[in-house]
Amino acid sequence: MARNAIKVAIVGVGNCASAIYQGLTYYKGFTGDNIPGVMFAEIGGYKLDDIEVVAAFDVDARKVGLPIGQAIFQEPNCARVFAENVPDGPVVQMGEVLDGVSEYMQAEREDRGFRVADSPSVDVVKVLKDSGAQILINYLPVGSQKATEFYMQAAIDAGVAVVNCIPVFIASDPKWEQKFIDAKLPIIGDDMRSQVGASVLSQMLQELAFDRGAEVDFHQQINIGGNTDFNNMMVQSRLESKKKSKENVIRAQNDIRDIPLPKDSLFAGPSTFIPYLEDNKVAYLNVRLRGFGDAPITIDAKLSVQDSENSAGVVVDAIRYLQVAREMGMIGTINGPSAFTQKSPKYQMKFKDAMAECEAIADRQLTDVTKRENMFHGDAVESAKEKPALV
Repeated sequence: MARNAIKVAIVGVGNCASAIYQGLTYYKGFTGDNIPGVMFAEIGGYKLDDIEVVAAFDVDARKVGLPIGQAIFQEPNCARVFAENVPDGPVVQMGEVLDGVSEYMQAEREDRGFRVADSPSVDVVKVLKDSGAQILINYLPVGSQKATEFYMQAAIDAGVAVVNCIPVFIASDPKWEQKFIDAKLPIIGDDMRSQVGASVLSQMLQELAFDRGAEVDFHQQINIGGNTDFNNMMVQSRLESKKKSKENVIRAQNDIRDIPLPKDSLFAGPSTFIPYLEDNKVAYLNVRLRGFGDAPITIDAKLSVQDSENSAGVVVDAIRYLQVAREMGMIGTINGPSAFTQKSPKYQMKFKDAMAECEAIADRQLTDVTKRENMFHGDAVESAKEKPALV
């Protein structure tokens, strides 16, 4: 079913923004139900072709003032170039710095750090309104608490829905969720879970163990990489929320099943920054189980991915789920898509349950879970409730 474009604004024109913007060109014109590298060709009638970037914000002098199609290739970005001749798109505008840039990243050498532009910040609310943006994507550096809160309030003031891709807890924070509810806006968050990344691999190994009756004694996930995300997290004070978010994925599988988590049995998080790797992230997983008769089982796995494309492969889906949810009249945290696409959603779910909720929204239907846990507003409530519920 043909629909208007989903108009998106991006905060933080880094590697993840580069991957998603390139992807919109790379996949332009693809047809059919199965598109290589894309989880869902269509969600609620929307294809990747229907996503349009209409505004962008950053604070780096090498990006501000350039069209986003040029800015994504400036230092310190190091994401792989896989789409040529991307459109220029909107000009990147100067946002608010606040705590978005650490002293460490300003002191880093040119090709690894940030260089704050000597420009006044724009009126973000006005830009969002003037651009017609419907969804704001938060790609700020990890640890940007004040900056994230600033952009969340700007989105609310502009009437814009949000996909919060970083571990500053907004969608999972009752106070912030209430602000979105009061504004009759939906949000998906928090902290993007990559398409085939360490977090979803940890989840599936954990679910496999529990579903096959094994006891999990220890689960370790160590991540290394060479992009600015890993470099930024060399500042330990900015790392705390990321570690918590990654461990939430593993801990949730115990919580869902009401199985106590043994002491000192869990470690997940970024380990170190290795510039040579650039946008290649490498994760090492070690899971120690006990099976029948307490027989020991050990799983060792190594995962190597292009970090930014791995992010984009999920965010293009989150954008479409959010747009459909908004059209259905859903407000506040959208639980199924948040559990499917994010590390720290308001409610953690088993993979199959989160997938079922996503499929229902993609079909513009309501499930018993959706009706119970997501709120609705206005005339869209009655329209949505008229559709048959999936059980």
